Amino acid sequence: MPLLSEILSTTEALWPAALAEDWDAPGLICGSTTQNVTKVMLTVDVTSEVVDAALEAGVNLLIAHHPFIMRGVTALSEATSKGATLAKAIRADLAIYAAHTNADVVIDGVSDVLAKRLGIRQAISLSDPSSEVGIGRVGELADSTTLGEFAKLVARTLPATATGVRVAGDYNQTVKRVAVCGGAGDSMLPAAVAANADVYLTADLRHHVSQDAREAALLRDGTPALIDVSHWSSEFLWLDVAATQLRRIYPDMVFEVCDLRTDPWDFVVTQ
Repeated sequence: MPLLSEILSTTEALWPAALAEDWDAPGLICGSTTQNVTKVMLTVDVTSEVVDAALEAGVNLLIAHHPFIMRGVTALSEATSKGATLAKAIRADLAIYAAHTNADVVIDGVSDVLAKRLGIRQAISLSDPSSEVGIGRVGELADSTTLGEFAKLVARTLPATATGVRVAGDYNQTVKRVAVCGGAGDSMLPAAVAANADVYLTADLRHHVSQDAREAALLRDGTPALIDVSHWSSEFLWLDVAATQLRRIYPDMVFEVCDLRTDPWDFVVTQ
């Protein structure tokens, strides 16, 4: 079975660290590059429950989308949640690696997979329209539909979460050109406007950003409409594609996707 160092060379080829944003922190979080890897689990987030699931399944490498330690910390005491989770992984020789924005931007990356699963054809990057590599994707559906029907497609395609699919726009307005950005993508709203998208789908849309975008849309033809989904669900689809890529390279190894819902919201209450 390969050493962790070999697996890391493969992940670097699939998701080059040089493509990550300057503020990001992808890479090996814990583990020895000389340890053997026999079984791998892929997850969006590293949580205590995910680590428990990995250990129960006999996994010795956890590949996550979100870096477990994003910002500087001064202590990893087991009195803290991150310290306790990391200590549990280290004691069990569970290595943890993250591919974050470097896995967002590539072909067959997070946004690319999201676009393909929603039937968006000939998608190009939102951040760099001259390239297939970059943040977000924009392209066209095979046939025009309504915003309401497209939102139903989104709900059927993504894993279910408590907050569901939120939509800003007229149910019956026409949707043909679609922009998407897996994860928190309100910074890409201007790019979606510039790309003449009929609808922009992303996660974590904030109140004022969304309100300003909808007010500006009134000065045009009501576009782009907005679809706001769970951060976790917008990135989850990528895991299966990443696992498939790794299985092709290491056919004798086990790569499984963690199906635990790590979206933080459990339920909503309406009047």
